[in-house]
Amino acid sequence: MGRKNYWFFVVIIFAILSIFICTNIPFQLGLDLRGGSQLTLELLPTEEITKITPNEIEGVKAVLDKRVNGLGVSDSQLQTVGTNQLLLELPGEQDPSGAAKVLGETALLEFRIQKNGTAAQLRDLQNQRNSVESIVKLLEENNNSAQLIKEININKEINKLFEKYNIQSEQILDVDQFNLLRNKIGSDIAALFEPTSLTGQYLTNAGRRQDQNTNNWEVTLSFNNEGGELFADLTQSIAGTSRLLGIVIDGISYSEASVGKQFETAGITGGAATISGNFTADDARNLEVQLRGGALPLPIDIIQIRTIGPSLGTQNIRLSLFAALTGLIFVGIFMIFIYKLAGFVAVLALSFYSLFTLSIYALLPVTLTLSGIAGFILSIGMAVDANVLIFERLKEELRNGNTLIRSIDASFKNAFSSIIDGHLTTLISCITLFYLGTGFVKGFAATLGIGVVLSLFTALTCTKAILKFLMSYQGLRKISNFINPNQIPSPSINVQ
Repeated sequence: MGRKNYWFFVVIIFAILSIFICTNIPFQLGLDLRGGSQLTLELLPTEEITKITPNEIEGVKAVLDKRVNGLGVSDSQLQTVGTNQLLLELPGEQDPSGAAKVLGETALLEFRIQKNGTAAQLRDLQNQRNSVESIVKLLEENNNSAQLIKEININKEINKLFEKYNIQSEQILDVDQFNLLRNKIGSDIAALFEPTSLTGQYLTNAGRRQDQNTNNWEVTLSFNNEGGELFADLTQSIAGTSRLLGIVIDGISYSEASVGKQFETAGITGGAATISGNFTADDARNLEVQLRGGALPLPIDIIQIRTIGPSLGTQNIRLSLFAALTGLIFVGIFMIFIYKLAGFVAVLALSFYSLFTLSIYALLPVTLTLSGIAGFILSIGMAVDANVLIFERLKEELRNGNTLIRSIDASFKNAFSSIIDGHLTTLISCITLFYLGTGFVKGFAATLGIGVVLSLFTALTCTKAILKFLMSYQGLRKISNFINPNQIPSPSINVQ
């Protein structure tokens, strides 16, 4: 009996392992189940690149992938939509505006040298920027106090600055408008500096640290060998002069620094620099992510932001589980009613199948979405279909007067080709959908494909192993346990 039940005990061991995996390895949930943000990005042509090709799209995706990884968002999905759009899913990200700011900015890093005769103009602009930065810091520290905002809004000097840069709003001035004003002043400062050959293309790494004296955050830069040499030459050319070195990102000057006379001989060597622009911890982190990811080869426009709350994700999971369990219960009732003991065996095999499939999802891992769960439920239907083919063959063999054990063997053998054909055609469809589809279609194809492969194992191995095990008990070896008594041929068949 040990050899006959060998596969049964293998199935039991697999089931125990599957339970262990499902309870110890968390499932990766997609946006619609976990909650998060979905951004639709559109690539914009430039004067240099008038036509957007797949190569440009791949270049943008590579940069965005690095930035998303820098944000620390796990299980993100970035997919091409049409010819010039990208769909980015950020599960668990509940601040889409912050993520959009980090992902959407070009982050073109430049090192510039101050133009001659601009000292007075630069000094005035720096004072204006410092005043605006102080106000921003004050508002953030006081959580946008209404009384403080009221006092700032009646400041004539501040109002003149907003008029100068044509920043008009029917609402009272707030942090966002002051940040906009700071950027416009930074753009005017950048215009006072001449571009050089040293840009972000020579950057190898970016980091951040907190200044121990001011408690402000700084962004650190590291260059490759060629960039290090360019930086040394650049700093040597202005060392000991009144001209400043400007660090410009996306046309906005963030920091201007003088180079001491001690660097006249060789410049600043070592291939490292620091951007100190009165950054907060979040500002420094965002800038670090952008610079580390590299500059976008094309500008992008965020045309849609969609947010799914975690409560909606939880509701989706609950409803999906309810649908799956309800379907399994109805399938189980149908199978037991039609096929009696064989139907009960099918229910056990389907339970094992569900365990095996979920454990594979956790191990690979597969990112589960609503469409993925639909694929899983549909694959259960495929597994049931295989059992129906086998048990109909079994009933046919019994009606022909064969013994029970011989009928079981013949039913699996005769149904094999039909099961293989059905599963193979479905698997071909899954592969096609996975490679040609996008987004939810891929998730559906992946889960359905895995389920189809596993359903072959459960139908041809688990079901047979369970049946063989049950048939080792004499009390269950009755033909009436498989078909109605009025369908049993006469004379009665002796079970061997």
